Amino acid sequence: MTETKKNSKISRLKIAPTIVPRNNHIISRTQISDNALKVLYRLKNAKYKAYLVGGAVRDILLGIKPKDFDVVTDAKPEQIRELFRNCRLIGRRFRLAHIQFGREIIEVSTFRTSHHISDDNDGHERDGRIIRDNVYGDIDDDVWRRDFTINALFYNINDFSVIDYVGGIKDLEAGQLRLIGDPTKRYIEDPVRMLRAIRFASKFDLKMHSSAEEPIKENSHLLENIPSGRLYEEILKLFLNGNAYKTLIELRRYNLFEYLFPQTNQVLTQNERGYAHEFIKHALKNTDQRVKEGQTVNPGFLLAAILWGPIRIMIEEYSSNGHSDIEATRLAGDTIISKQISSTSIPRRFTHMARDIWVLQARLKRIKRKSLRILAHPRFRAAYDFLLLRAQSGECMEELIEYWTKEQLKEPHAGKNKMKTRRDRNSSKRFNRNSRTKDL
Repeated sequence: MTETKKNSKISRLKIAPTIVPRNNHIISRTQISDNALKVLYRLKNAKYKAYLVGGAVRDILLGIKPKDFDVVTDAKPEQIRELFRNCRLIGRRFRLAHIQFGREIIEVSTFRTSHHISDDNDGHERDGRIIRDNVYGDIDDDVWRRDFTINALFYNINDFSVIDYVGGIKDLEAGQLRLIGDPTKRYIEDPVRMLRAIRFASKFDLKMHSSAEEPIKENSHLLENIPSGRLYEEILKLFLNGNAYKTLIELRRYNLFEYLFPQTNQVLTQNERGYAHEFIKHALKNTDQRVKEGQTVNPGFLLAAILWGPIRIMIEEYSSNGHSDIEATRLAGDTIISKQISSTSIPRRFTHMARDIWVLQARLKRIKRKSLRILAHPRFRAAYDFLLLRAQSGECMEELIEYWTKEQLKEPHAGKNKMKTRRDRNSSKRFNRNSRTKDL
């Protein structure tokens, strides 16, 4: 790691921040995690600067309970580790400290400076993307590397004030999303910022500032260069935040969705008001409702829903070539998944779940045949919910839904491993008879 150069242009960018005293803002220590406070106070007592930063400060000011708490300090990673026995250093490009308290992790970073305002271009590739970001700085350096003004607010544990260098508080009050620095350059440095802009605008009901909005379409193609694993992580953040359907609309509006789900985007584009659009609308609105009610959403189910449009078309193609419904569904699933993972990597456990849900759609057509075995399938509940979404989207499913609803009432353990099929029950009976014979 290298120290900030004294002759860097950064020093010429330093400006006096707006400091909002404790009695002029709503942030209280009661709204901050006890563990985050422990970290802040231990750094402070060790004579280091320590601030709560980013999403937690933003969320509290918006009246939202934060999920994560991030801390920034002038202490170097090794110095942080000396203060906390429960500290683990992670990262290659820039080392971060994870302070673990049971299931809660407080992420602590050292002040950094930004290459886009320093003397050299060593931290960028020729296309402008950041490849290195490991220069230490101070708070008035660190603020400029952050993406949006609303994420660049610092809560000072020393006097409980909020420090605002870039007008983030005014933007929150105005319901506005604005980038720090030149938006085109910031998008080129890290194209994922375009996805973050959509996420924040949708999640917090903010209007994008024209300077942040205008460069997105012309730079959307830059997402092709982002590692597929990183895009997968962004997909979860985009669609599991309680505003999935609104997010979909905005992603398509700015030509970003095609780089996440190209096959689905093609189907939606070919028929904007068709079945595929109705299905994904119902699926994402259902997802939003579950999130708002505090229920879990399995990424495998989300994947199955988003890809159902192209899967359905592919099943018809394989069926027309003489394949059975189940075989056509399996082949379609393999084809669509293999194409999808070239855009975004997806853990196997979720692709397996999506395949199971799709194949069960074909098996659920076989009413009164091996119904107990289907009910015992661990994915039955998910497949049944998927069937309901298909009906809500216009498919004629009344008979199937009525049948499987009644079958579930007979078997309260449907979809659980506890449930026994007829074969299991017969085996159990034979075992019991044999046991009684031996006892005699």
